[in-house]
Amino acid sequence: MKITLKNTPEQVELIKAMASRNKSVAYEAQTALAEFIGPVLAEVINNAPALSNLFTTLQYNSDDNPSIPLDLYYNITDEDYVQVFSQSRAGGLPTSEVVPTSSELKVATYSLDSAVSFDRRYAAKSRMDVVAKTMTRVAQEILLKQNTISANVALKALAGATTNNKSHVTTSSVDGRFVLADFNKLLTLSKRLITSFVGGTPDARSSRGLTDLIVSPEVVQELRAIAYNPINTKEGDGTAVTANNGLRTQDFIAQEAYNAAGAPSFYGINIIELNEMGKDRKFNAIFDTHFGGTFSNGAGASDDEFVFGIDRTREALVRPVAVDAENGAEFNLIADDQYSIRQNKIGYFGSLEEGRMVLDNRALVGMTIANGTTQV
Repeated sequence: MKITLKNTPEQVELIKAMASRNKSVAYEAQTALAEFIGPVLAEVINNAPALSNLFTTLQYNSDDNPSIPLDLYYNITDEDYVQVFSQSRAGGLPTSEVVPTSSELKVATYSLDSAVSFDRRYAAKSRMDVVAKTMTRVAQEILLKQNTISANVALKALAGATTNNKSHVTTSSVDGRFVLADFNKLLTLSKRLITSFVGGTPDARSSRGLTDLIVSPEVVQELRAIAYNPINTKEGDGTAVTANNGLRTQDFIAQEAYNAAGAPSFYGINIIELNEMGKDRKFNAIFDTHFGGTFSNGAGASDDEFVFGIDRTREALVRPVAVDAENGAEFNLIADDQYSIRQNKIGYFGSLEEGRMVLDNRALVGMTIANGTTQV
């Protein structure tokens, strides 16, 4: 993530004016920069390659009290009560709220804030790089909070999810590996969990099953290895394949698999590679906590890892966000007026109000890999 300010005469003069000894001129210039760069920060945050941006955005006026009609998200044959996972405050523990489907769910939102400052001398010297890096830090701090909150809500909803007494989390075919059979198993599991509003086959336009896989770099390595490693998990008689007689796939399929594993998608499924995934990584530890402290072999987050799948056509992951009534912006950046002339600083304060919710956990699937994949 990088924000760059162009070195144009207009912007140079604007940055210099921020350091003016005339308080009115300085504050006016600082406010002008905030109004200019606030929408840019919102665009950067909303397009970053992060788990938080897999949520569907629902905008509402900042003065409203938002709510969601749950009847539109659940089957008409379901029981009278459903579970909705959300947080009432930033960093809070996601809770499963049992609510009647005939009612509207009031959305719990919270404010995410960031405050930064830099020495007035940098503005006086028109140090565009310092101002740009300061604004980049604002976006980074907001995105870090969003990412952690999103993982908490989504992984909590996945960890305890069951449909028709079937867990949404399955296990890999081979310890320490993620092979094509596992990929295939996740696709089938996702399709079995998702039905139409009357419990039958869903319309292909409304839901087609798994659309995104969130994985570690090591799992992507396993996908590339499909091109040259044995991929069969069963012999012709149905018994498990042994270490010495695995069958390698045909050359043209192997080439296609290797090429696809270097791209953002694999057999039509989006592959999202995050460094937070993998053994002893942040998201692995969060899932381990919500899953009960152990994965498939009882080793936990230090030795096991998991693959996280989402069906984004369901719009089950929802992010209600407030927009400013005056300018329609999600992210508000304002000049911080707490600094006096003696402090010789220029500051900015940014915030947005949002919530994170999982309205239908049938859109979530996962797979644990015992002993994890090989770490580099």
